[in-house]
Amino acid sequence: MPIRILPSELVDQIAAGEVIERPASVVKELVENSLDAGARRIEVDVERGGTGLIRIRDDGCGIAANDLPVAIARHATSKIASLEDLERVETLGFRGEALPSIGSVSRLRLTSRPADAERAAEITIDGGTVGGVRPAAHPPGTTMEIRDLFFNVPARRKFVRSDSTEVGHIARLVERLALSRFDVSFRLRSGDRTLLSAPAVTSEGSNQAQLLEDTRRAEEARLASVLGKDFPQQSIRIRHSAGPVELSGWIGLPTAARAQADQQFWFVNGRSVRDRLLMNAVRLAYRDVLYGGRNAAYVLYLTLDPKLVDVNAHPQKLEVRFRDSRQIHEFVFRALERALADTKPDQGAAPAAEARGVLGPLTRESQGVSAGAMETGALDLQMPSRSPWAVAEAARALPGDAAARGAAFGAAFGAAFGAASNDAQGDSTNAASSYIPPSSYPLGFALAQLHGIYIVAQNNEGLILVDMHAAHERVLYERFKAQRDTAGTASQHLLEPVIVELKAHEVDEILEDREEWERAGFELDALGPERLALRSVPALLTGQNVGAIVSAVVRDLGLDSGAHHLDGAADRFLGTLACRTAIHAHRRLTIPEMNALLRQMETTDRANQCNHGRPTWTRLSMSELDALFLRGR
Repeated sequence: MPIRILPSELVDQIAAGEVIERPASVVKELVENSLDAGARRIEVDVERGGTGLIRIRDDGCGIAANDLPVAIARHATSKIASLEDLERVETLGFRGEALPSIGSVSRLRLTSRPADAERAAEITIDGGTVGGVRPAAHPPGTTMEIRDLFFNVPARRKFVRSDSTEVGHIARLVERLALSRFDVSFRLRSGDRTLLSAPAVTSEGSNQAQLLEDTRRAEEARLASVLGKDFPQQSIRIRHSAGPVELSGWIGLPTAARAQADQQFWFVNGRSVRDRLLMNAVRLAYRDVLYGGRNAAYVLYLTLDPKLVDVNAHPQKLEVRFRDSRQIHEFVFRALERALADTKPDQGAAPAAEARGVLGPLTRESQGVSAGAMETGALDLQMPSRSPWAVAEAARALPGDAAARGAAFGAAFGAAFGAASNDAQGDSTNAASSYIPPSSYPLGFALAQLHGIYIVAQNNEGLILVDMHAAHERVLYERFKAQRDTAGTASQHLLEPVIVELKAHEVDEILEDREEWERAGFELDALGPERLALRSVPALLTGQNVGAIVSAVVRDLGLDSGAHHLDGAADRFLGTLACRTAIHAHRRLTIPEMNALLRQMETTDRANQCNHGRPTWTRLSMSELDALFLRGR
């Protein structure tokens, strides 16, 4: 067959194969055109899953009658005119392929009227055949009507799924577009059903504080309509900038992670993308706080100079390329890591776990919280005697930041209780139960221990429950990391080495990873194929059953290899060591020990969740307790 120039109709259908994958692709291209035209109200109507009808109405700038034939021509666009424009694209569309591609596989009618025109005009394309321009009645704006999609491409139509499946794809697409522009009103209907109605977030009013509050509520209402009503309450709002780059949006709390990655949205300069580099940066930021196999939820917006990003890297413009990808990755990772580090008990903070379990169907099992596989650990407190409540009030007046006051109080409060034995806990509990703790301590003060697993405390707002193993695990892990990253972990040399019996391959694995063990404070040698000698151990483990802890760490590292929630051998090792070192279930704590743990939680980064992503504490407010007992009814 000789080389020949393809007919324009065939070229259009080839282009349609790249751009128009399914009905949702048509919606994407046309709604993006509406946004580029400055629309503030966009309505989408579909029938038969989009194959029967797709209608897009907007109130944008419109197209003049004499520009309609040009608008439907291949590679015709008003958005770029030179190579320099292509290098800094600021619009969603720019290739000029969408309208001719759609028209080649459907029956398309384009009706439009600029605001300054006396009347509207329309043009049609029937399977690639272009009709003439005719006058029409239409308000300012544009309506695109596509009927019988793929009617002339039977092979392509066979790949279209059921109506409900295609409508689902369209709904998710419009939801994503609605998250990209809060200042635009979106409505999606399928037949007689309204699938999405998202009013625009307006900025009107003279009171700046009230304006900001109204805007926040309107944005959260749109988030709730797309992602569910729990997302705004279970997310953190962030905003961080460095030079020409800004990151903003919402990231879900680690304890609100999901089984599927269905609530992950990235927007680069307003464009919805699925970029591996950005998704990897988020995954790394969550690596210390997510349970294995869980997925974070987030809606994030990256804004930067258009020159720093290439949007012409994918046929459907779903991927981008950054001029300096390493710098962008580091910027996003560090911004999110700092935000997640603040997920710790704080003034007015939401509880790490919802307390609806006592009032609704939520249970410990449904939260994924387990008290199993816990090893012994210690809370090191020295305890002379003094009135604890006097100490509490004095601690509030200490100089320095909250972290310094919390650390000082942890020691002082322990000292205040003296050598309180387990048998004397009842008197201390009675004293604490009649005291309203200072508001400067979000977790309040301990009252008792519940089934050897939970710490029961009270603060100004109500009742606090803390999973003591999960909380101590996080405290130890953050301490191990801080020591590793500064002067190194403090070690205690043993007068006699501790001999640990292991399997031969486990000894070999330890020797291969000797550097990580030494950085954590261990000094070890092999005494034989199945015997390991510990000559120094981390100071935090002094007095503990070090042999049992090391055996458990080795076993856990073997089981979790390649599937652990922490990335990197160093963090994985320290996380496992912290888990095995933390106080175990049914270990009885004194009231001072409980309060010391509460104070440590308040000053520890990421203390709202343990190393595995499980919540460490929850709160029952007085109003929830009153509702539980029908008080005030």
